[in-house]
Amino acid sequence: MPSHHPRTPLGRRALLTGAGAAVAALVLPAAPARAAEGPAGPFGRYGSPAARLTARTLYVHPGGLGDHTSVQAAVSAADGAGWTLVLAAGTYRETVAVSPARTGMTWVGATGDAKDVVVVYDNAAGTPKPDGSGTYGTTGSATVTLQAADFTAHAVTFSNDFLRTDLPGNPGTQAVAVKAQGDRSAFFHCRFLGHQDTLYADSMSLSAFARQYFAHCYVEGDVDFVFGRATAVFEHCHFRTLVRTDLAGPPYGFVFAPSTARANPYGFLASRCRVTSEAPDGSYKLARPWVPGSDTTAWPSLVVRESVLSAGIDAVAPYANMRDAYPWQRQRFAEYRNAGRGAEVTVPDNRPLLTPEQAATATRAAYLGDWAPHGPSCL
Repeated sequence: MPSHHPRTPLGRRALLTGAGAAVAALVLPAAPARAAEGPAGPFGRYGSPAARLTARTLYVHPGGLGDHTSVQAAVSAADGAGWTLVLAAGTYRETVAVSPARTGMTWVGATGDAKDVVVVYDNAAGTPKPDGSGTYGTTGSATVTLQAADFTAHAVTFSNDFLRTDLPGNPGTQAVAVKAQGDRSAFFHCRFLGHQDTLYADSMSLSAFARQYFAHCYVEGDVDFVFGRATAVFEHCHFRTLVRTDLAGPPYGFVFAPSTARANPYGFLASRCRVTSEAPDGSYKLARPWVPGSDTTAWPSLVVRESVLSAGIDAVAPYANMRDAYPWQRQRFAEYRNAGRGAEVTVPDNRPLLTPEQAATATRAAYLGDWAPHGPSCL
C-alpha cells in the first residue's frame, strides 16, 4: 500500500467517512453545520471584526479579512485571560505558543469542519535550529505548544507534516503536532496529524497532574503518537495507524506511550474509541510504557475500554517494552470490553483485563474530578 502523506496536510487522506459510526451514541453535541459564505462572510455565524462575537474576540484570516493573518499574531495580541480566536478556513503554516498567562483561551474553526482550518509546520527533533544552536528536540518540534490552563479548541486541525525523508539517516524523527501542558485543556472535533509523537499530552511539571479531554477527535501517526504524562481522557475518538515503507516489517509502531507520574492515580483513558489502520494486519502494538530519563519513577497508566480495535493491532502481543528495565507487565495497563480483531484475547497473560468492579472506577468523572469539560460557549 503506498503512503498517503504529501507535504501539505490538506493533501492527506481525509478522515474516513463514518469514523465514529462504530461507537455508542455521542455524549456531546455534534459538530455545528458548516458556516455558509455569502452575507455571513468567512467567519460564518461567529461575527466579524466589524461585528464582534464578544469584546475579547479576535478574527484570523490568511487573506487579511480579519484582525490578523497568523494565529501567533492573534495569540500575542490576546493579552490576558478569556480570549476567543475565530479562525477562518485556510492553512496556517507557522508555529504557535500559548503562554501560561493566556488562560481561558478558545480557538474556533469558523466552518465547523476541522479539515478546513489547518495549523501546520514541519520541525522535527533532529531539525537544526536556524541560529545554529543545535536541534529542536522533541519538545521544541511542536507546531503548537499550549501551556495555559482552560484552553479549548473546536474544529481545528493541528499538524506536523515532517517526513522522515526530510532528514535521511537522522534519528531525530519525533515531530509533535501539539504539546498540551495546561490543566483543563479540552479539544472537540479536532484533528491531530503527524507520524512519530503526534500528540504530546503533557503537564507543566512532574507534580502537576494536568487534566485534558478529547472528544470526537481524530489522531494519526505511527510511533508513540499519543504520549505523555497528562491525565487525558479520550471519548469517541478515532486513532489511525499509518503504513510505513521505511521498515522491512512489523512492528511499525505504537498508538499510546504514557509516562504517568507514580503519584498520579490516573493516566490515559480511551473510552468508546476506535483504532483503525492502513498498515497490514498485526503491524502495530496498542501501547508501550515510556519511563523518561527525567522521571525514572514514572508508572505509566493506560485503560482502553469499550473500544473497537482493528486487525492492525497485534492481538497476540498488543503491548511491548520501550526499555527492558521497565517491562509493560509492571505498568498500569488494562482493557475492558473491547471489540474487533485487534482485541481478541489469544494469549490471556498478554491482555490485562479489568473486572466490572474495577471498570466502575475507570470513568471520565473519576479521571477529571471536579472538572466537567464542555464545548466553547459561542457554539
